[in-house]
Amino acid sequence: MRVHVADHPLITHKLTVLRDQSTSSPMFRALVEELMTLLAYEGTRGVRVDEVTVQTPVSLARGVKISDPKPLVVPILRAGLGMLEGMVKLLPTAEVGFLGMARNEETLQPTTYAERLPDDLSDRQCFVLDPMLATGGSLIAAIEFLFDRGAVDVTAICILAAPEGLAAVEKALAGREVTIVLGAVDERLDEHGYIVPGLGDAGDRLYGLV
Repeated sequence: MRVHVADHPLITHKLTVLRDQSTSSPMFRALVEELMTLLAYEGTRGVRVDEVTVQTPVSLARGVKISDPKPLVVPILRAGLGMLEGMVKLLPTAEVGFLGMARNEETLQPTTYAERLPDDLSDRQCFVLDPMLATGGSLIAAIEFLFDRGAVDVTAICILAAPEGLAAVEKALAGREVTIVLGAVDERLDEHGYIVPGLGDAGDRLYGLV
């Protein structure tokens, strides 16, 4: 497993505003989209491309295009939806699937309640979007779901992670082709499985309490 923490002043600045409990939901949503575009830039460094030649107004030029099959972007509902627009702005040719996962607040274990994905992901690069890598349970379940359908390369993009969650993902997915791209690694998890200092419940701050 490869872990990349995107150490950039703009990312740290936007993350600082996200952490502030006084940041409103509209501002929070806008910042998550902006931050996601920055993280997606880092997360797509390994996207597969094919060499092509195009005609410029002056001469031929060599370049690249995104390979087929196109990458698949998979936000984990519901908080991952707030990251989707920032991702597809950078990678507009990607296809989008969805995984609905919820964490049992007593056991901290994830359950899958909805999915909209191709049955066959053979030879596909997949990008999983989940703002918070806390215990790691939801992300592990999502990545295993994709590998079970044939995915060969999965990159998870998260705004924040806890060391405990990273360790759990690395242990569970040892030997898999997995990359984790992060805005920051925080101190720890609290007794309720929340990241400290974190930014609270990302879904609630994006969309309000439901």
